[in-house]
Amino acid sequence: MPTESSPLLLPDPRTERPFPTAYDSKSIDSSSSSSSSRFDHGDVLRDVIIGFSDGLTVPFALTAGLSSLGSTKLVIMGGLAELFSGMISMGLGAYLAAVTERDTYSSWEEREDAHNAACLPEERRSEIHGILEKYGVSRGAAAPLVDELCANANRDGWVRFKMDFGGLRMEEPRRHRACVSGLTMGLSYLVGGLVPMVPYFLLGNVRDALLVSVAVTVVVLLAFGYVKNYVAIRDYRAGLWGAAQTLVIGVLAAGASYVIVKSLDRRDDV
Repeated sequence: MPTESSPLLLPDPRTERPFPTAYDSKSIDSSSSSSSSRFDHGDVLRDVIIGFSDGLTVPFALTAGLSSLGSTKLVIMGGLAELFSGMISMGLGAYLAAVTERDTYSSWEEREDAHNAACLPEERRSEIHGILEKYGVSRGAAAPLVDELCANANRDGWVRFKMDFGGLRMEEPRRHRACVSGLTMGLSYLVGGLVPMVPYFLLGNVRDALLVSVAVTVVVLLAFGYVKNYVAIRDYRAGLWGAAQTLVIGVLAAGASYVIVKSLDRRDDV
């Protein structure tokens, strides 16, 4: 009979809990769908940040430098030329990087598959145990999982496990990742680059357009830098630091471009 000083249910003895044995290729796909979607969102956010920040900084610096020549048409033509060439370059760069990542993953996957075919069963077991021991998992607790992964019918599961948790730790790229990355990067660059150029389309005086462009771009740089860091770190101090960092980089780039173009123009006059 339990008393007031004794618990109603006695605790279970401390035993090692085995892993579930259903670690085949189908279970891997279903269990990793939510995590892969999170990785997709992270990749898209990264492309947006890189494309938009470069789009803000490079055309802003270029238009500020060209504005020292005093021609609104020259600023617009030069800015548009850089904007579209930069958009294409950034988009193609992101696309090729994603294609290279996908090809690298496929190449290593084929190597792991060939290695699996050449390995003895005990060698495969030893490799899996070695990986799990890094996470503090004992051999007794890992035995059911190792048996399932090393089964002859679960060849794909063994390869996927080695790719995900082995020395490479490579995430499988999504099928349409390259196209999405290229479009995201290029369009983000285009949107960011249009921000400092809009005043030159609306105002006839190049000096007034420069002042408005600087004011608008400074505000956007501050907001973008804050949001970028806050979304990634979830801390307002990190957001403020990101805002200051983005602003300083953009202003320094624009100031340097303005001074260089102005000095070159004066040298030509002499």
